[in-house]
Amino acid sequence: MTARILVVDDVDSNVKLLEARLLSEYYEVVPAYSGAEAIEICLNGQIDIVLLDVLMPGLDGFEVCRRLKANPRTANIPIIMITCLTSPEDKVRGLEAGAEDFLSKPVNDLELLSRLKSLTRLKMMSDELFQRAGRIADAEVDALLARKMAGKDGNKDEIARILVVDEDELAAARLRHILDENYRVDVASDAETALIRAIETDYDTIIVSASFTYYDPLKLCTQLRTIQRTRLIPIILMVWEDEGALVVRALELGVNDYLMRPLEKIELFARLRTQIKRKCYNDILRLSMERTITQSVTDGLTGLHNRRYIDMHMPLLLTRAIERKQPLSIIMIDLDHFKQVNEQYSHGAGDHVLREFSARLRRNIRGMDLISRYGGEEFVVVLPDTDRQAAFNVAERVRGIVAEAPFVLDDGKRRASLTVSVGVAALRPAGDSLEALFTRATDALIQAKQSGRNRIVLSAA
Repeated sequence: MTARILVVDDVDSNVKLLEARLLSEYYEVVPAYSGAEAIEICLNGQIDIVLLDVLMPGLDGFEVCRRLKANPRTANIPIIMITCLTSPEDKVRGLEAGAEDFLSKPVNDLELLSRLKSLTRLKMMSDELFQRAGRIADAEVDALLARKMAGKDGNKDEIARILVVDEDELAAARLRHILDENYRVDVASDAETALIRAIETDYDTIIVSASFTYYDPLKLCTQLRTIQRTRLIPIILMVWEDEGALVVRALELGVNDYLMRPLEKIELFARLRTQIKRKCYNDILRLSMERTITQSVTDGLTGLHNRRYIDMHMPLLLTRAIERKQPLSIIMIDLDHFKQVNEQYSHGAGDHVLREFSARLRRNIRGMDLISRYGGEEFVVVLPDTDRQAAFNVAERVRGIVAEAPFVLDDGKRRASLTVSVGVAALRPAGDSLEALFTRATDALIQAKQSGRNRIVLSAA
């Protein structure tokens, strides 16, 4: 699991030290020597994680972090602050600016690399959700976070819910007393109870003690990460200062963050807020994805995907084909003189023809291909990993299944003989834009209709 890391420090030797360490772990490293340069790179480059020094001339790390988190284009890039500052107040200041973590120099290599792996994994998950859901409104995330963080002044059913897992009942009670100021808090003293509660309740964060007498708390963390219902709930591990190796292992297993005991109240609340905000973001992404799926992505008459679905997925299919240097083709189909069916028989008969044609398409197109009713009597088939000649052969098969078999109409007695005109376009080897690809297919379809219909026109390569 690799990532593109931006290393920001005004001291050249510090940049080179970090760069050498990260390159040895196969990370791609981008250096920056000022806050302004870092912001510009993040806005213009594909950065996965930022390692950010705090004490820099001009824009310091706190201000850089605030600006990156305030910009929708860069707000979801994880930031780790690396600095010689060590006070709890400085940590909180960094976390409140939006940083995912705050590490003090000299940095422990294992701890840094484990944190990078953890954040890379989380960003990949968020990016995958984002690809499926599309862009969301930052205001929606902020509104949800505000409700979660409203404390006693908010709606008690919307305030963030925290699960504390600790076999030391006294320590758990003290922590609960602190958290009760702002959150709804449940406590579990054993792993089995914790797991059941986590599955049954939508927690915003789970805080797990590393100090169990006869049980490995990392086993619970692993179980939480493997169960669908709980795998995205943020986990914070509470450890003592001499448990550094446990922290490294925990981060590798999917724990999101850790807190050193004895707990600093202000750091506790700052780290909790960071994790709750990330969960809000992912929750909104999932809701957006579900809405996208359930909204009209399917044509109600034929059961095929509709134009909206094609418009959503074609950019990704095109990008993937270009990046992998694989062929991709589309065929655009129009039922010839379809309006005559509606006029001669009825609109019900026309609907029956559209459904039957869609069924014939499904039976004659691969499962990996994307079929869409693009509008009226026009259909589009996207053919991944298919060159122009193979696409032409598919188009000929489609033309044949229409021309050779009349459509039985809705009354079961009458029949309508139809043909189709087809335009075929293939992705050009040098690359293509989505608009250009569809324009060529459309032009080819128009040419097929103008040339007498019941034929296929293959656009120029």
